[in-house]
Amino acid sequence: MPTRTPVVLDRTRIAELTARESARLDERTPASAALYARARQTLSGGVASSYQVRDPWPIYLERGEGSAVWDVDGNRMVDFHNGFGSMVQGHAHPAITEAVTARITRGTHFAAPTEDAVVVGEELKRRWGLPRWRYVNSGSEATMDAIRIARALTGRDTIVKVFGSYHGHHDYVMVSIGVPYGEIGDRDDLASLPYGAGIPQSSVDMTIPVPFNDAPAMERRIERLIAEGRKPAAVIMEAAMMNLGIVLPEPGYLEAVREITRRHGIVLIFDEVKTGLCIAAGGATERFGVTPDMVTLAKALGGGLPLGAIGGTEEVFEAVESGKVYQVGTYNGNPLGVAAARASLEKVLTPEAYAHLDALNEHMVTGCQAVIEEFGLPGYAVGVASKGCVTFAPEKIVDYESFKKYQDGELADLAWLYNMNRGVFMTPGREEEWTLSVQHTIADCDVFIDAFAQLAADLTR
Repeated sequence: MPTRTPVVLDRTRIAELTARESARLDERTPASAALYARARQTLSGGVASSYQVRDPWPIYLERGEGSAVWDVDGNRMVDFHNGFGSMVQGHAHPAITEAVTARITRGTHFAAPTEDAVVVGEELKRRWGLPRWRYVNSGSEATMDAIRIARALTGRDTIVKVFGSYHGHHDYVMVSIGVPYGEIGDRDDLASLPYGAGIPQSSVDMTIPVPFNDAPAMERRIERLIAEGRKPAAVIMEAAMMNLGIVLPEPGYLEAVREITRRHGIVLIFDEVKTGLCIAAGGATERFGVTPDMVTLAKALGGGLPLGAIGGTEEVFEAVESGKVYQVGTYNGNPLGVAAARASLEKVLTPEAYAHLDALNEHMVTGCQAVIEEFGLPGYAVGVASKGCVTFAPEKIVDYESFKKYQDGELADLAWLYNMNRGVFMTPGREEEWTLSVQHTIADCDVFIDAFAQLAADLTR
């Protein structure tokens, strides 16, 4: 972060702008309001997932094409949400549309392997340098199965995760994700806390959180667990945290984690559901140059269809090939999903595509940082390939503790409203980031930067 003194923002002004922009968004989305009233009669909360809930109503989408989406009111917006980061290919990409359409005419499901599944596995092996792969249908399934395989391989139950990271919605990882600042605990003994109700305490107790970007703290906690007779089966983590905005690994951190886990005989799992195929052809593993024992993929892998994958070493997957672990699923390797993935890997997510994403993200980060500097806002812009964000904080965010201490949630909420009212469809929530697609242009990026500049001007006038 640049060394400078940011302006002190008027909280009353933030509240006034939030009320104004909220009213404006409500006025622009009456069809969403009507559809919400209808949806409430059948869908719990009027939505298909709790992450789609919004007060007073969610924005219902009708279609997407290229870098844009249209809501049911006919409002066109440049899409920087991209399905929580799933659509790095953009919407209705011709190559993927053609592949899926052709596959439909030849049958959509067999619960039997197809050639496309083999081809996709070969390409994932090439990109990640991991020799063995299996398919699932979502990121949650990927991390769930990866943890089970690691437990079977090691004969241990305890797992370690990073406090604040989200790894899907199964019990063992719905732990220590989002809690108030005062409940985090000491960084050498962070609290294991359930993320919502319905999670057995026994599952919570088997999941031990550690801080991000602090390898010594991780090792101290692991050594205590070993002394207690609870040596972990696995460390599961994102190589770059992707649900606190974006928190990049500090130099040497990932290398230290790799050395610690290898020395203690603990399986290292990189959850690349958000980074895989989005920040490099081989995801975070390629971008940061550290290879884990296992990697989990989903989101962008299916090009808009539900598909996930688990990659790993020969040693790790011996637990599967020997029959010790039943890694199963009726829809695993579904023909539609792997047809879309094959087209995406072969024809869309090419070296030229990643050069384009890098150029777009450089434009986004540079443009947003220029706005921050011009208006003296407390914050900074950060990004890598298709992923980026403006972090509203006076200090650099390096982990969950610093995020909860410094991040300005009210300002993040206001920025979302400014985006939505100015033609930018952005991921809701104080922790989210933008996702670019290969179909975005510099002009699309300027829509985002211009909306941010309007926010900055209105805040500081």
